[in-house]
Amino acid sequence: MNILFLDQFSDLGGAQQNLLDLLPAIRKHGWKALVAAPGSGPLADRSRASGVPYAELSIGPFRSWKKSAIDVLRFLLQARALTRRIALLVEVLEANLIYVNGPRLLPAAARAASGRIPLVFHCHSLLRPGYPAVLVGRALRRSGAALIGNCRFVLQPLQQYATGEVVYNGVPAPAGASLRKSGSTFTAGVIGRIAPEKGQAEFVQAARTVARTHPDCRFVVCGAAMFDDPGAARYERQVRQAAADLPVEFLGWRSDAAQVLAGMDLLIVPSAGREATTRVVFEAFAAGVPVLACNSGGLPEIIRDRVTGYLAPPGDPAALARQMCAVIESDPSQRAQIAEAARQEWRGRYTLDQYQRSILAILERVGSSARQ
Repeated sequence: MNILFLDQFSDLGGAQQNLLDLLPAIRKHGWKALVAAPGSGPLADRSRASGVPYAELSIGPFRSWKKSAIDVLRFLLQARALTRRIALLVEVLEANLIYVNGPRLLPAAARAASGRIPLVFHCHSLLRPGYPAVLVGRALRRSGAALIGNCRFVLQPLQQYATGEVVYNGVPAPAGASLRKSGSTFTAGVIGRIAPEKGQAEFVQAARTVARTHPDCRFVVCGAAMFDDPGAARYERQVRQAAADLPVEFLGWRSDAAQVLAGMDLLIVPSAGREATTRVVFEAFAAGVPVLACNSGGLPEIIRDRVTGYLAPPGDPAALARQMCAVIESDPSQRAQIAEAARQEWRGRYTLDQYQRSILAILERVGSSARQ
């Protein structure tokens, strides 16, 4: 089977890393693949390093969440050329299947497929209500695309258009880093793309409160603004300014999440209400690092409060600070027990091998049904 993989970004967010995780399994399965995305960011280099060729698409730029009228106009003007480009790549690859890894490309991919080639749409984040969700939903209905969601939460707005299937993220065991060993200084931190919906500002506010009663505590922000989003870049500057007088270390973007987690006692996931099941939670599970996340979005689907992690009310830095203090002051053996329960959960449900097998089974099923 020949598969055209389409992504709306060539920067490496969680969705792009999930795509890259599939490529070795695709090649091992004997299938041929081509990855296409806008620009020539790290996704291009990593795809080629996996032995999979890469092609550039022309689309955007757009805001990452709330789209302006100019964004909508630009999208409509680019749609025809994008459809032609995808159709050309289908022809060059002799593709039997199109895998769409981002909602912006689904309408054009559906038109390019024209009902002749099956589509799989993998949804990694909650679609904005209104026009974006309707546009994607119509494309799903028109194309008959198979729908995958990385949690039940992101599938909810699309259930009226297609029946979706949940496949939670899977991550490998930590490589080149031992599991976290307690040190003299308690370290809490966030890892991931810096953007308002990720909650770094709330984390800094909570850290300010925690530092008053726990002055020896250290805080880490690992990540950077991505996807050429000027709003995220402004937000990052604001977060850095807010943390200027606090014991907060900014590590920038790091590809070695396991090494960063090895220096943490507690991972904080202070995401806003539209967060799905961010990849770093599974990485923390695998690394044996306790997780404190906001009780919103898809996060309660994978974290059981005080069993495999800790949950705090979303959008409330004061409540987050109280929960952080409670974890810091708790018995270390209790934290270790919760971390081990989460690690067992990872072994049973969220390994990379399980993720690859689940996605490949769907691709095989969709591709086979089209050939019959």
